[in-house]
Amino acid sequence: MSSDREDRAAGDSPAVAKNATVDAIVAAIIFIIGAVVVFEARRLGATWTSDGPGAGYFPFYIGLILCVSSLGILYQATVGKGRDTDAFVDRVQLRRVASVLLPATVYVFAIWLLGIYVASAVYVALFMIILGKYQPVRSVVLGIVINAFFFVMFEVWFKVPLYKGVLDPLRFLGY
Repeated sequence: MSSDREDRAAGDSPAVAKNATVDAIVAAIIFIIGAVVVFEARRLGATWTSDGPGAGYFPFYIGLILCVSSLGILYQATVGKGRDTDAFVDRVQLRRVASVLLPATVYVFAIWLLGIYVASAVYVALFMIILGKYQPVRSVVLGIVINAFFFVMFEVWFKVPLYKGVLDPLRFLGY
C-alpha cells in the first residue's frame, strides 16, 4: 500500500530509467536470444534436406526474425526520430516494485531451503504484516492455516507431494 506522501512525491520523483533506454536494453537481449537460436539452428542443420526441412530450419528463421526485429527496435530506441524519452519508472514506482520483487526473490530461495509449505507460510505472514499492516498474530495464524490447508489438499487428498526443502522441516509429519 502506498501512503499519501508517496503518491504526492511520485510526480516529483526523478526518473530512474527512460523508455528509450529500456527499449534498447530489451532489444539487445532479444537480439542475443535470436543470435543463440540462429547459431544453434545452424548447428542442427538449417538447410532443406532431401526429405524436407532440417531440424534447425524453422528455428533458424525464427531466430533471424528475432534478430532483425530487435535491430529495428534498437534503431528506433537510439536514433529514431520518434524515440520515447518519457520516464519508464521513477524512484517511487521502483521502490514499490522492489517491495514485492525482493521478498519474492528471497521466497524462492526459502522454498529451496525450507520447502514450499513453510516458506509460503512465512511469506504470507510477512507480507500481511509488512505490506498489509495486519496484526502479527492474525498474520501468522492465517499464514499457517492457509498452508496447512494446502498441505492437506496436496499431500493427503491429491497425493501429490510438493517440495519439502533441503532442511525438510516437516519431516516429523511423515510425508
